[in-house]
Amino acid sequence: MSMDFLISDVTPYFKNDEHSITLFHGDCLQILPQLPPSSIDMIFVDPPYFLSNGGVTCHAGKMVSVNKGEWDISRGVEANHKFNLSWLGQCQRVLTANGTIWITGTAHVIFSIGFAMQQLGFKILNDIIWFKPNASPNLSCRYFTHSTEIVIWAAKNQKSKHVFNYELMKQMSNGKQMRNLWEISPPQPKEKILGKHPTQKPLKLLERILIASTNENDIVLDPFNGSGTTAIASLRLNRKYVGIEICDEYLDLTVSRLEDELRKPQLHLTALKAL
Repeated sequence: MSMDFLISDVTPYFKNDEHSITLFHGDCLQILPQLPPSSIDMIFVDPPYFLSNGGVTCHAGKMVSVNKGEWDISRGVEANHKFNLSWLGQCQRVLTANGTIWITGTAHVIFSIGFAMQQLGFKILNDIIWFKPNASPNLSCRYFTHSTEIVIWAAKNQKSKHVFNYELMKQMSNGKQMRNLWEISPPQPKEKILGKHPTQKPLKLLERILIASTNENDIVLDPFNGSGTTAIASLRLNRKYVGIEICDEYLDLTVSRLEDELRKPQLHLTALKAL
């Protein structure tokens, strides 16, 4: 099914009708309001964490700047929360009645997001603790090593009857109920061959999220598209995809990754093959 109905007066940056992939270039706060209400089945959001404060961190054994870009600079607690309320409100508007949203974050942003979701009336389903077994060490030696992120999973509202593919999750957990502690390594080198994004999420994380909470041909939205990991996971699992990204360089990276994926001989993965 074509997704032309989503936005009629904005030219996509990239479009693939065969696999139902559409990318838009721009600010999600300007593009999200143009999506029709109740049109998206699931949303994954990796928002700014507001960590670009001039500090340093360790990456691959080297000291590097934590600055990621203008989009990640904090404007202050109140302004940050207002921003979170704005995009969350638009995401809630475009979700279908039974749609769900997944949002990643660290302590710097996740509490604002959780509060904003309560203000807007989302139904919080789970908080997932994503554990990174090979996290970078803390250089100052004055804090515990940061090795986790929180992923909030929520339904549109209290009346939502959300999708949860319980049996598939159980299979992925060796026949037991899957717990909310997920051990998944950061993106592998092969996921960054075509280019890097400073906050890129691992493909394994997105595949698990999509398998858990969507069905084939569902429409998935990522309003902070980044390097397109959600797009790759959607393509592999036969979900329709809409991405919004403000930086054209990361849209170009997404297109390169998609085109590379489309060249692979076996594109479509069943849920079991993706476990």
